[in-house]
Amino acid sequence: MTTVEPDKTAAEVAKGPKSTRAKLLDAARWLAIAVVVFFAARSLITSWDEFWVTMKGIPWLSSALSLVALVSSIAVGVYAWQIIVDELGKPIGYARGAQINLVGSLGKYIPGSVWAYLLQMELGRKAGLARARIFTASLIHLGVGVVAALVLSILAMPAVFANSPYAWWLLVLLPVGFTALHPRVLTWGTSLVLRILRRPPLDHRLSYKLIGKVFGALVLVYALQGLHLWLLANSVGAPGFGGFVLCIGAMAIAMTSGTFAFILPSGVGAREFAMVAVLTATAISSPQALAFAVASRVMFTVADLITAGGAALTARLQARRTA
Repeated sequence: MTTVEPDKTAAEVAKGPKSTRAKLLDAARWLAIAVVVFFAARSLITSWDEFWVTMKGIPWLSSALSLVALVSSIAVGVYAWQIIVDELGKPIGYARGAQINLVGSLGKYIPGSVWAYLLQMELGRKAGLARARIFTASLIHLGVGVVAALVLSILAMPAVFANSPYAWWLLVLLPVGFTALHPRVLTWGTSLVLRILRRPPLDHRLSYKLIGKVFGALVLVYALQGLHLWLLANSVGAPGFGGFVLCIGAMAIAMTSGTFAFILPSGVGAREFAMVAVLTATAISSPQALAFAVASRVMFTVADLITAGGAALTARLQARRTA
């Protein structure tokens, strides 16, 4: 195990009356969830008018399928995160992992995306999992996700190079990214970050099988997100399969840009800039590309709220059945 504090069993979590400290922590968690839901809802409301103007020009079937693709990408992303958590201790199962990951991820709507990781750790602790275990899983998930995005960014290279002469750095980083995926290197890098944060390092080397599963799942995540964007853009003439390939590369670059723009709530601005840069290299004008980027952001918020709400409700129903 990689944790200072051991995981707790369900019986230990529910055992005995709650102390004042435990009650205060519960209240703080509920307050944190209320705050992140508020920020997510505010993000949705402030962009709704512009979103609706764009969506009125898109066939309803394309819109519906685009949202389904987004929800599916989120579900696959949770799987990638959950199997890492399972690698670091006793398996928690998909439903339990989804509750921790999805509800916690809403913290990205607060300026400073670190809130998402903090909320995930607290929700994990509430479920009896050590905070360090949750943080380590998120750290590995982020690292593999960045490499997957670098690989898929090649698909958008024609558009990227057309808009920026400095895009060569993507090609330079690719060999570095593949090297970082080697089990020895990824284990060493993760342990180094944990030591810097004064946490125990990993006690065993990550396997090729685990890294391969996570990498494959995250490639599928970006492919589904690219499908989401293509279904919107294709309604005004994105060039067929070539446009689909570009959209996958665009989403890989955009989502990674948003991740590293952690000061901004959910990477707002950085993500849209990358999308517009790629879409304008197709048959789409700059105003249309910006409209689709805004529509995509709103649909991401809707998908986040739907999946987080569904995960929380499922966990609540399971808890009642167990009780």
